[in-house]
Amino acid sequence: QVQLVESGGGLVQAGDSLRLSCAASGRTFSTYAMGWFRQAPGKEREFLAVITWSGGSPYYADSVKGRFTIFRDNAKNTVYLQMNSLKPEDTAVYYCAVRPTVNTAVVVTSPYRYDYWGQGTQVTVSS
Repeated sequence: QVQLVESGGGLVQAGDSLRLSCAASGRTFSTYAMGWFRQAPGKEREFLAVITWSGGSPYYADSVKGRFTIFRDNAKNTVYLQMNSLKPEDTAVYYCAVRPTVNTAVVVTSPYRYDYWGQGTQVTVSS
């Protein structure tokens, strides 16, 4: 089984920065993509960013491009989401997810294509 644990959420003010972490363990596959999603009350789960362990350019949703950065630390089996210039509309539960795939060059943004999920971490941005 793959376990994903998010951390780093909290309450911040508009304009602040926050870094989320997602630690992965118990892997049973070697090729996969890891993504970040968020879900606000009453809204569908939204794709934010994705990165692979095999390299290549990370891919971002237009809503966060330029403000959020996804990066990895393979030695720690951890992926991060650096969030800058936070806005009240960024308030949501943030999830990391893993999608096993033989072709890590393919970008997939649908949450339905991701198989493993963390428990989520709450991010609240006040104005």
